[in-house]
Amino acid sequence: MSRIAFVFALTLSATAADLTSPVTFNKDILPVLQKNCQSCHRPNQIAPMSFLDYKSTRPWAKAMKAAVVKRQMPPWFADPGVGHFRNDRTLSQADIDVISKWADAGAPEGDPHDMPPAVAWPEKGWQIKPDIVVDMPEFKVPAKGVVEWTDITIPSPFKKDTWITSMEILPDHPDLIHHIGVLFRPHTPDVQYYKPEWAIIPRDESGSAFPRKKGEKAVISGSAQQRQGTITIEASYVPGISAFDYRIYGAGKLVPAGTDIVFSMHYTPNGTEVLDHSKLGFTIAKKEPDRRYMTFAISSPADADSFAIPPNDPNWESPTAEATFQEDCDIVWMQPHMHVRGKDMRYDLEFPDGRKQTILSVSHYDFNWQLGYEVAEPIHIPKGTKLIGRAHFDNSPNNKFNPDPSRTVYYGNQSWEEMMQPWFAVIMDKKLDPKKVLKRGSPAVNGA
Repeated sequence: MSRIAFVFALTLSATAADLTSPVTFNKDILPVLQKNCQSCHRPNQIAPMSFLDYKSTRPWAKAMKAAVVKRQMPPWFADPGVGHFRNDRTLSQADIDVISKWADAGAPEGDPHDMPPAVAWPEKGWQIKPDIVVDMPEFKVPAKGVVEWTDITIPSPFKKDTWITSMEILPDHPDLIHHIGVLFRPHTPDVQYYKPEWAIIPRDESGSAFPRKKGEKAVISGSAQQRQGTITIEASYVPGISAFDYRIYGAGKLVPAGTDIVFSMHYTPNGTEVLDHSKLGFTIAKKEPDRRYMTFAISSPADADSFAIPPNDPNWESPTAEATFQEDCDIVWMQPHMHVRGKDMRYDLEFPDGRKQTILSVSHYDFNWQLGYEVAEPIHIPKGTKLIGRAHFDNSPNNKFNPDPSRTVYYGNQSWEEMMQPWFAVIMDKKLDPKKVLKRGSPAVNGA
């Protein structure tokens, strides 16, 4: 036998041995779970079961196989081939095969000595260990009915100008929360702390707001936000997103002295009255960061003449959401936001030199997993670049989340209404005026 043939035979033998070697939880499965699953599958997180150890994981072996083979888990909706993302937890085919093999073998535990060290997750369900924790005001969610966006203002814990390097909302009852937004507002003498404020929105018998005509002012949230003028949402919790970490970019957000915190709270009743008491965590910069982290959202037009999804339409194309950058910056994060009829969304850039680039394409949007996509390398945006968001909606009976395909759907706050908002975050020179970074081409709903 030649030397090359001998080496080839050894390689085949080793491969065959690898394919036939026993697969165990401690040696093969736990490392995959630590890397791709435990951020959600642990106590006090969004997943309904824990995958921290063999005892809690073993009952789910067959369900795990089914979910990973169909690529339903871990949830990830960015189309491959468009962009690279640092938080991509998509399983490799090798990982899928090893989970399948483990489940088929009866889910053996294996040798405890094969276990990797446990991940040191922050306590009490946090993704990021906070330096400061703020208790949100308690909110009684009724068993049924429509709960409008409600604003509650509290004093900030920061008594001097403070740079923060992360924010995280720890939800108390994630199954009821449509969103919780965090806003910073300069203190004014008229503010009333801990007083719930909301806008009264006329609705029909189904709970949907009456369509808003072109030119008619939108009612977008509670009184505290309306007093503020331009809405500035600094962070938010939606299903799939709770933490915003600026440390990886050497960036931060400045909270000036004399700032109040406004919580924009939106709940969807599920049949049981609940008292929600969520929390907000901050990490504080040890030194002033080099760059500023800013979160923005743009919106399609929201009037009924522009935004009206016809009954039974499986692929309605929304008007675009557009904005032009007035300063140089770098995009680092994107998050499509629609409601239960949202189908797909795409982020396109048009550069001043005529180049065009798609930086995110989500062709299977899921309202129950509104993921944020952290780009692997910041995307440089020269001044004059236009961002265009494009989206489609499925108002047909084929959409299993569609509450009523027989009605026309308009822009609105509630889950059974619709929104079209491409969210994104940039890092930029901290000396720039945040209010002058973006010129929106359609009505702004949020931006910070």
